[in-house]
Amino acid sequence: MASHYEAGTKNLKNSEVASYDRNYAAHRQGITHEEMVQCYTKWAPEYEKDLGPHYNGPQFATKAISTVFQEKDQRMNVKILDVAAGTGVVGMELADKGFTNIDALEPSRGMLEQAKKKKIYNRLICECIGEKRTDIEDDTYDALVVSGGMGEGHIPCIALREMIRVVKSGGAICIVMREEYLMYVQEYKDKLEQFMAQLEEEGKWKQVARDRVQNYSFNKYGVVFLYRVC
Repeated sequence: MASHYEAGTKNLKNSEVASYDRNYAAHRQGITHEEMVQCYTKWAPEYEKDLGPHYNGPQFATKAISTVFQEKDQRMNVKILDVAAGTGVVGMELADKGFTNIDALEPSRGMLEQAKKKKIYNRLICECIGEKRTDIEDDTYDALVVSGGMGEGHIPCIALREMIRVVKSGGAICIVMREEYLMYVQEYKDKLEQFMAQLEEEGKWKQVARDRVQNYSFNKYGVVFLYRVC
């Protein structure tokens, strides 16, 4: 049986393999959270050049949030937290659609420095999201978006509770991720969607949509989760 790496590179052009390798380095099996953060910090200056042509997560995330907040003249008032904001690509997509009240949460200082240059975020928060409480008050945001923040050594399942805590009742949470991570990343396999369902049973949020999308990243399928906070 081919490894996940071999399967991932099977249909890539030779010119795409180097970019895939850099992305894989941040998602390799067994990577710790600290190693992941260091990897992104080193990669930050070249991140968009490497990943940009092969990564459509920000567009999927923005499209999902736009379906929740359809009145374009009201979008400037929607307060959004961009979790795992990276270099600010999601923020740029959101701003292009009229969402201009955005904060960024990102554990890599190198990535956050790149995001700062775009001048689209009100607040830049250098923190990870997980079990511990972030430096954010309850019910702060109308929406929260995660694109590319899920993976080996990345955001743990328990972080969903923290996401819900910082979003207002009636607000939206959108998580976009590579579909295959649900099948082999141990933190998510038989756990993530079950925990999502548990939180719904607890009355914490309600699922609005679960969409499977083509060409999320490197021609791989993605999943777009959209929830409303109760």
